[in-house]
Amino acid sequence: MLARSRVRVPTVPRVASSDEATRARDERTIARALGILERRACEPGQLFGDVSTCGAFFRLRLGNEVREHFEAAFLDTQHRLIAVERLFSGSVDSAEVRPRIVVQRALALNAAAVLLAHNHPSGDAEPSAADRAVTAQLRSVLRVIDVRLLDHFVVTASQAVSMAARGLA
Repeated sequence: MLARSRVRVPTVPRVASSDEATRARDERTIARALGILERRACEPGQLFGDVSTCGAFFRLRLGNEVREHFEAAFLDTQHRLIAVERLFSGSVDSAEVRPRIVVQRALALNAAAVLLAHNHPSGDAEPSAADRAVTAQLRSVLRVIDVRLLDHFVVTASQAVSMAARGLA
């Protein structure tokens, strides 16, 4: 009697179309390039001198996030980067900001100036009343410890709004 052998047919993975493969390769390349840019931009000593560069920096870091995050870039007296930190994270439409934490980090890092940024996952970069209020509060408490609030950016994937350029920071 002959033994019946089972022939195993290997499953063939689905072959992506050339458009899908190209898009996937492009996405990986873009992700790698963004990672390199972010690492270089976050190196201590980088100069944060103009609004468009700062806005682009924070758009790169926060623009595509699905939850709201609040970050601070701590700068020396020449506006060179000491450190950038994500200080608060929230939900899809808010993040609770504690001025005490911002002040603690500024003092710990011996910062002379601070740039603030947070994202609006909704895609609308217009500063809200709450954004304006927290900016005024942070400006006030940072002034007490002799740290300048240079700007507060509201970012989306496609836009960065400088509150200082609008006279709000």
